Amino acid sequence: MSVQDHRYHRPAPGVDLQGRLSPFWRGLSELVWRLEHGFERARADARPEEDTRVRIFLILIVFSCVFAGLAIGASYKALFGEAGGRWAGVNPNALVRGDLTDRNGELLATNIVHYGLYLDPAEIWDRDLAFRQLRRALPRLPAARLHKVLDGDRRLIVLTGLTPQEKAAVHDLALGGVTFEPEDRRAYPLGTSAVHLIGDADTGGQGTAGAELAFNDEIRAAGQRGESFPLSIDLRIQGVVENELAAAAIQHQAKGAVAIVTDVQTGEVLGMASWPNFTQADRRAAPEGATLNRAVSGHYEMGSVFKTFTVAAGLDTGRADMSTLFDASEAFQIGDRKIKDFHAQNRIMTLEEVYLHSSNIGTSQLAVQMGPDTMRDYFRRLGLLDAAGIELKESARPVLPRRWDNSTLASLSFGYGIMITPAQMVQAMGALTNGGRMVPLSLRRGGARGAKPQQIVTEETSRAVLELMRANVVRGSGGFADAPGLRVGGKTGSANKLVNGRYDPSHALGSFAAVFPVDGPLNGKRYAVFVLMDEPGTYPKTGAYVAAPAVRNIADRIAGFLGVERRADRWRTATGEKVAQYQDVQGDGL
Repeated sequence: MSVQDHRYHRPAPGVDLQGRLSPFWRGLSELVWRLEHGFERARADARPEEDTRVRIFLILIVFSCVFAGLAIGASYKALFGEAGGRWAGVNPNALVRGDLTDRNGELLATNIVHYGLYLDPAEIWDRDLAFRQLRRALPRLPAARLHKVLDGDRRLIVLTGLTPQEKAAVHDLALGGVTFEPEDRRAYPLGTSAVHLIGDADTGGQGTAGAELAFNDEIRAAGQRGESFPLSIDLRIQGVVENELAAAAIQHQAKGAVAIVTDVQTGEVLGMASWPNFTQADRRAAPEGATLNRAVSGHYEMGSVFKTFTVAAGLDTGRADMSTLFDASEAFQIGDRKIKDFHAQNRIMTLEEVYLHSSNIGTSQLAVQMGPDTMRDYFRRLGLLDAAGIELKESARPVLPRRWDNSTLASLSFGYGIMITPAQMVQAMGALTNGGRMVPLSLRRGGARGAKPQQIVTEETSRAVLELMRANVVRGSGGFADAPGLRVGGKTGSANKLVNGRYDPSHALGSFAAVFPVDGPLNGKRYAVFVLMDEPGTYPKTGAYVAAPAVRNIADRIAGFLGVERRADRWRTATGEKVAQYQDVQGDGL
């Protein structure tokens, strides 16, 4: 065989290219040869004891080598093995779900070890005594379930979710047939705070609602890495929002209420509350409607807050400017329908006056002039024809009109004929007040991933809307929303609800959509605040009274957290005059 042929014929273990054994293998073969001949000599000399000694010696050598190899391997794995690898001390069946925190790292949800209680009736001597003792130690243990397990013939689970304290109480009974199995449970230490927004996760480690469901895969991945998952909300702001919303809802005896605070530049939700609320532990016992996240799932005809959208479309298309005149001296006739103003001026008004006096007649005329194609296009741009872009799976699509004729356009111009969610309202208001960019709402810290803001109106239109909203707080219906030095702008909304085919004034809602501060660069620091009261029981029921004061209180309390400086602007408020001016106003004109 030539030297080149060695490339294609691998030599046997321990043999070099010339066919010679290496020293190690040569020594090992000699040892085996001597042992084998030792066995033969022992048998030939009739000395069986020598044969036994040799065999024992050989077995000791083999076992010593095996154990030495195992020890070396274990030592190497312990010293140089990959941390968290296959043999790491992690229960593969354990729930691995990262903590949920607010934007500042404050804890919203975490995992706490609980226990499942199992009983094997075959190992229990006195079942009646076991029943009484277990019920005394665990009052929440269902008697029917315990009887069923004790009367059975196999090991079954009796109760899940035992806390360490409950487990200790049962363990101290020293009953036979009682065993425990650990199970990770999701815990929500804040109780009712942000409960709709956070959502819930099941015992299998899967999110079932809220942010727990929306970011399920990312929360689990964060848990695998030993990290937490931050949301966009700020617990300080969330606390203020919940506190002021509950106070206003109780004061006005509302059926339900919503409050949302967002950063209009990034779309981040800084606070979101739905009232009434509940706790995850008492979800089944929650009052009717309490588990509904009204902020993203509640549908409402919003009323006059829609006039902001109508006026913005008119300004952006060039169909109107602030000095364009609208005849509101008499009702606007569309077929056999007459559209009236609830606090009629009975005169010709400029577009600015139409907005400040919340004229249904003026906005209806503008909407009809623009036509269905233009109105539908701007509603689409503003996100009013689709569900809000927020990550929550509960985010509902709006209820849209079937026809877009002149009568429908008139209704749409002042917030009737279309039912949207509060999240859609806040998202649209943000787009009109951040320079005209549509930015989707997001519960992700830093904003929606991969979001590409689109310009939906011009910067000039956005600036004009900000001016109008501020003027409405200073000289219009929004005076009660003015917070000292924060330059709040906004628009009231009131609407009667459809009951049995008719709009019933006793079933109404009031809302207020605001931003602050309205001045400064279009891309500067600015925040949206929206409050809605569903079916307030007090009078008047308009947004100016039931929602605007809550907006003022929220803005006033969160400004310091947001770094918004207080200073005077060129506008002069006259809140006291507005109290008298709007004291007797009712209906959907505000």
